[in-house]
Amino acid sequence: MARTSDGSGGAHPAEAGPALELAWREHWGRLVGLLIGQTARPDVAEDAVADAFAAAARTWPTSGVPASPGAWLLTAARRRALDVLRSEAVRRRKQPLMVVDTELRERAAATTDPGSHLADERLRLVFTCCHPALAPEARVALTLRFVVGLDVADITALLLLQEPTAAARLTRAKKRLAAAGIPFVTPAPDRLDERLDVVAAVLYLVFTAGYQPGPRDRGLRVDLGDEAIRLARLLDEQLPGRPVVRSLLALMLLQHSRRDARLDSDGALVLLPEQDRGRWHGAEIEAGLAVLRDLGPASGLAEEYRLQALIAAEHATAPTAADTRWSVVAEHYAALEAHTGSPVVRLARAVAVAEAWGPAAGLVLLDGLDDALPHHHRPPAVRGELLLRLGRAEEAAHEFERALMLVRSDTERRHLEDRAAAAARAV
Repeated sequence: MARTSDGSGGAHPAEAGPALELAWREHWGRLVGLLIGQTARPDVAEDAVADAFAAAARTWPTSGVPASPGAWLLTAARRRALDVLRSEAVRRRKQPLMVVDTELRERAAATTDPGSHLADERLRLVFTCCHPALAPEARVALTLRFVVGLDVADITALLLLQEPTAAARLTRAKKRLAAAGIPFVTPAPDRLDERLDVVAAVLYLVFTAGYQPGPRDRGLRVDLGDEAIRLARLLDEQLPGRPVVRSLLALMLLQHSRRDARLDSDGALVLLPEQDRGRWHGAEIEAGLAVLRDLGPASGLAEEYRLQALIAAEHATAPTAADTRWSVVAEHYAALEAHTGSPVVRLARAVAVAEAWGPAAGLVLLDGLDDALPHHHRPPAVRGELLLRLGRAEEAAHEFERALMLVRSDTERRHLEDRAAAAARAV
């Protein structure tokens, strides 16, 4: 796993075998959090963990997977971090061993850890990454990297950025933490609410990353959805009654309930109308609806998540796709667009309007979205679908070809190729 320009591991662990992939999913965020706590240096911690995984990729295929992969990786990462800190101390010609004594730090942490009021290591790390001294977009990119271990390519796809932009955000955030001497620690209990909106936004992005088709065709990351919901539940226990947390929890439960129906047996994308609703998880739908029933109109991010949860509830409670109340869905999307001004919401609203009042009505709402989302394949993909329904097959084929030039995911590419072929046959 060669290092990339942003300091992250270049090769994805999936390329080194299932054992390393599993270790990455289970231990990356925990190891980074532990080393940040022990070194107070996020740059050193991340690089050390990345180097540990690189060492595992070299040695595990020949020496075998250790009995405790997490412990092996932690030991390797600690050694690498200590080496780096020793080298820096020598270069500064100060104390020859100005390093972190991990044993002393761990003993002190048992009684004086400023993050002990948050029992979960990953939740502590999320709050730590969402430091107000960092720009909001930098907090998001940093958390996705440190907590989840997403690489630049995945972060790029998730945030609808160009890869150099995502890499630059990570680099700037790390340099600011190092140069400004920002204390990279968990906020005190009475300061948690100050970071709550950013933390909620990051948790939803972690959740979304599990369903966002990335540049490598790895299928769904259901574990990321599970983890985001777990952290949201913990956050709801820690800070009960917060509308932004409650509405986010309702939204994720309702969306996560459809996970088993999103792909077919061949790994192909299954669109919502064609999904087998018998495979949806009823208990999670009921849990999400119960949370949603207790919510009223809110403000800010809480209202954004509540409106999205209302949309998800319309889909979850429709017995069949034909029974979906598309006019209600379109109304919720209109309210959501007015609330956020998001072009992505406008795109989803166009789909709902097309279902409710016909493809011509939906097509009107797509005007200007290519400029607002210049690197996104979905505006031309949706336009192609609506044009095909209107019988304008030649125009539809052109839009599908445009979408194919922009799409990054192999799963979505296969779907678009099928639609492009359907348009070509219609021509």
